[in-house]
Amino acid sequence: MKLIIQIPCYNEAETLPIALAALPRSIPGIDTVEWLIIDDGSQDETISVAKAHGVDHVVKHAHNQGLAKGFMTGLDACLQLGADIIVNTDADNQYNAEDIPKLVAPILQERADIVVGARPINEIAHFSPLKKMLQNIGSYAVRKASRTSVPDAPSGFRAFTRKAAQQLVVFSEYTYTLETIIQAGQKNMAVDSVPIRVNEDLRPSRLLKSIRSYVQRSIFTIVRIFSIYRPFRFFATIGTALFVLGFLIGTRFVYFYLTGHGEGHIQSLILAAILMVIGFQALLVAFLADLLAANRILLEDVRYKIQRFEDASLYKLRDVVIKK
Repeated sequence: MKLIIQIPCYNEAETLPIALAALPRSIPGIDTVEWLIIDDGSQDETISVAKAHGVDHVVKHAHNQGLAKGFMTGLDACLQLGADIIVNTDADNQYNAEDIPKLVAPILQERADIVVGARPINEIAHFSPLKKMLQNIGSYAVRKASRTSVPDAPSGFRAFTRKAAQQLVVFSEYTYTLETIIQAGQKNMAVDSVPIRVNEDLRPSRLLKSIRSYVQRSIFTIVRIFSIYRPFRFFATIGTALFVLGFLIGTRFVYFYLTGHGEGHIQSLILAAILMVIGFQALLVAFLADLLAANRILLEDVRYKIQRFEDASLYKLRDVVIKK
């Protein structure tokens, strides 16, 4: 059984040696442990540092494409390299690498397809109160959308089986953490979580450029998640709320009209009509979005079956080579 530890990197020449020094080369129950670096268009010595510290594989983007794209590039590369289990961690040594055996244990015990390392969010000193609150809100939203019980959804320290990695597709350009858990929930994967430790902060977060930016991106990500993965409920809720509000305002106008006080309330009638029309249109959008979501699920299923077919063909080819 082969395990590959992948690390997305962007200008990580300073912190990468510390992160690599902590990575294991052997894990109980695993035959081979390899390291893979995804260089996301770094302009420093990230690649040379990685090679100097014993990294087995390097995948490079010509220019910076973001964390989510780097993560998916890593998964694809690990699958092509024959990984049975893939562990994702950060180049800033945020996560304690000694917990990797604990992270993969549920997979080795065949209890999980994806395992997420749960950080002690409320105990991390370098997290501001606002960031802690947003992390908890994001995790709550993901639990509702995915119907899982992951306590730390934004954690990037996680392990995947080969089958799980083949089924994941990330649409976000910002981060992969929330979206992959929701996809796992939708595909009825077994998602587990284990408590992990964190190390001291070596550098500021690349995702947290400012509190305002982080709040905006977090809100946008959560709203986008619900619109993509729960489209009918998302648009139907908006449409129903607008329609009901318009109906109540219209009822108020009818009451005044029937009691002889309709003059001066035409604005209410116009507002009621506008809200009810928009609400009805949002309900129609809910049905259309649900149909599009069904098509997306079918396409993802086709993609997964193609990858499984390629795996089967590869294994047959290996058998032929071995027999020869």
